[in-house]
Amino acid sequence: MIKLIVGLGNPGQQYEKTRHNAGFLFLDALARDMGCVWSNQSRFQGLFAQGGIAAGSVMLLKPDTFMNRSGQSVGKIARYYKLHPEEILVVHDELDFNPGVVRLKKDGGHAGHNGLKDIIAHLGSKDFYRLRIGIGRPAAGKVVADFVLSSPSKPEWERLLDAFDLSRGFIGQMVAGDMAAVMNKLNT
Repeated sequence: MIKLIVGLGNPGQQYEKTRHNAGFLFLDALARDMGCVWSNQSRFQGLFAQGGIAAGSVMLLKPDTFMNRSGQSVGKIARYYKLHPEEILVVHDELDFNPGVVRLKKDGGHAGHNGLKDIIAHLGSKDFYRLRIGIGRPAAGKVVADFVLSSPSKPEWERLLDAFDLSRGFIGQMVAGDMAAVMNKLNT
């Protein structure tokens, strides 16, 4: 059962619609669907919302620590609510997938994603779920940081929105803990 959904991104208007903020953008859409209102929770170093979905309630968190320090925020809320890593779903951008491709997995490494790396360090575990939203890779010779911190093209943006819609359709099952069924549908 998922009790906390974390969207990864960077705070600030200059990062709002960048590829690296796929997690924030997804959570904003989910919060709208659920009728949630964001509140600034300094004790968790992030924006927090809570609402009902499926047969239960779920917490939403957007860390305001910047991507590379996401674990500070996730660690604080996990300790406060005594959450186990497997009760956490982290939504993040994924360079290894084309724009709009979505995959769900549990545990694994960070694959160079500094937000995931910091979460693993602060939780002391890699056993949380990840909803990976494809953003594609930059062209050969281009700097990855510049790519992820830039806005997607209009066609890429439309594919991201489609991925958000598809993924939100499975959130109820994820919150209920039916991860295997969701993986079978999303990952094939």
